[in-house]
Amino acid sequence: MLRIVRPLAAILGLAGMIAVLSSSGAFAQAKQAPKQAPAPAAKQQPAPPPEPAPMKQMALTEKQIEGVLAAAKDVDAITDKIPDNAKPDPKVDAQLDAVAKKNGFASYAEYNDVTDNISMVLAGFDPATKKYVGAEAVLKTQIAAVQADKKMPPKDKKQALDEMNAALKTPAPAIENKGNIDLVAKYYDKLADALGNDQ
Repeated sequence: MLRIVRPLAAILGLAGMIAVLSSSGAFAQAKQAPKQAPAPAAKQQPAPPPEPAPMKQMALTEKQIEGVLAAAKDVDAITDKIPDNAKPDPKVDAQLDAVAKKNGFASYAEYNDVTDNISMVLAGFDPATKKYVGAEAVLKTQIAAVQADKKMPPKDKKQALDEMNAALKTPAPAIENKGNIDLVAKYYDKLADALGNDQ
């Protein structure tokens, strides 16, 4: 079951990370925007939530992949200690930046951009064949596997299917840099091991 849910979590996790990153940027911009006089009460409507910014896709290099593989354990050791909903901590940020820089990245933000691109590609690999088939095809295979699972508790099955069907309605963006697929395929086993626990 864990093998089925991990790639789904990668897709959902990637979408969540993108939403969190973009909403924090929107929040910072909103704080800096000049205040305007409120509209009359009868005409005020709640503002729609900001749309997540698209992920910054990039052409990956072998050096970046090797840097992610080298940094993953140290990054996990730091991030595993951070409680959920914790406020940003400059000391933790400095530790993460130091690990990223030690492994060839300009900053932890660059490390995150690279891992986001890797995760996006990994989500499209069929774990059984280790071939790239696309995130939608992987998700459909996982849905069929969960539907056929007779041992899964009905409540868990319903929740998993609801989440997967919701993910299917919001497809992952297309991979812009097709060379990333071959590069991730070359390191598939190592990347799946290193990043699989995060997804």
